[in-house]
Amino acid sequence: MFYWFLKWIALGPFLRVIFRPQSSGLHHVPEEGAAILACNHLSYADWLFMPLTLQRRVTFVAKAEYFTSPGIKGFFQKMFFSGVGQVPIDRASGSAAAGAMRSASKILSEGDLFGIFPEGTRSHDGKLYRGKTGVARLALTTGVPVIPVAVVGTDVVAPPGKTFGALTRPSVRFGAPLDFSRYQGLENDRYILRSVTDEIMYEIMRLSGQEYVDMYATKAKEETKKAQAAAKAAAAAAERAALDEELLSSGPDERVS
Repeated sequence: MFYWFLKWIALGPFLRVIFRPQSSGLHHVPEEGAAILACNHLSYADWLFMPLTLQRRVTFVAKAEYFTSPGIKGFFQKMFFSGVGQVPIDRASGSAAAGAMRSASKILSEGDLFGIFPEGTRSHDGKLYRGKTGVARLALTTGVPVIPVAVVGTDVVAPPGKTFGALTRPSVRFGAPLDFSRYQGLENDRYILRSVTDEIMYEIMRLSGQEYVDMYATKAKEETKKAQAAAKAAAAAAERAALDEELLSSGPDERVS
């Protein structure tokens, strides 16, 4: 109930009036029945704008900590994340990955829409990165179709590292459903999982127009941080070298003064 209150009365109308999000391909999303919505990930605002364009509820999985924090803050945090369509990862199976799979499978078994970001984390530079195979395993295990989705402009609304950026009109594009029933029973074949995932990412790339990088986003972020740190160290070293050279080239009187 709180989900629909936020979507149609509290938060949704505000976002629609301020940002005027546009959408295309809505006819690809079934009016009923389970489906996986596999989306690119440019901003934390993606899981707000993508469901906003649909009449149906879209559910994501989130860290269990968002739902178990104590106190008043924890209560309102739980209310908010539940209200925007997120459910906690079921850690009964031990690992977070297995728990996410259990939670997602339960959502799909109830005939609902499940949203997932195959890249696993937000893109730090606007490029589309290699998808993780969890989306493929989920599709083959449950047998439901995968609908590729591309969000465009959310990284302008809320750039990485910032709460808010600039006003723009985000776009959400839904592609034709992808059927992987031909791979039924092969959900443990890593080559099949990679092939299915790459097919999904190709469709997302085609919809979004992003440059594709065949590297996991987490690794790309680490390499970018290392490169930035190395550049900063090199600049500091160059500055020190220039200062030393200036001191050495100055005369005795200049150094005393």
